[in-house]
Amino acid sequence: MALTKLKIKKGDRVRIIAGKELDKEGKVFGVFPAKNRLLIEKLNLIKRHTKPTQKQQKGGIIEKESSIHVSNVMLVCPKCSKPTRVGYKILEGGDKMRACKKCGEVID
Repeated sequence: MALTKLKIKKGDRVRIIAGKELDKEGKVFGVFPAKNRLLIEKLNLIKRHTKPTQKQQKGGIIEKESSIHVSNVMLVCPKCSKPTRVGYKILEGGDKMRACKKCGEVID
């Protein structure tokens, strides 16, 4: 399986544009490029039934974040605070940086 480059990175603020968590915003804390999926803080929660183990003394029902496909989220620009597509700009020093398609500002 080929590794694809995602335009969204860990620490970015994203808005969900499809699914049960529609129009909610959160911070990305996990990125899985091989599967094109992301983990977003406190969004897309699932219930996991666990048995008691040596590490975790209590069993029971635990709520945790589930991954969401990268096509179901849009990056929120830190400058204009709007969900946007990601473009690229090449700066004078030759660095390639992510840029907002709406306001044109460099994101990184």
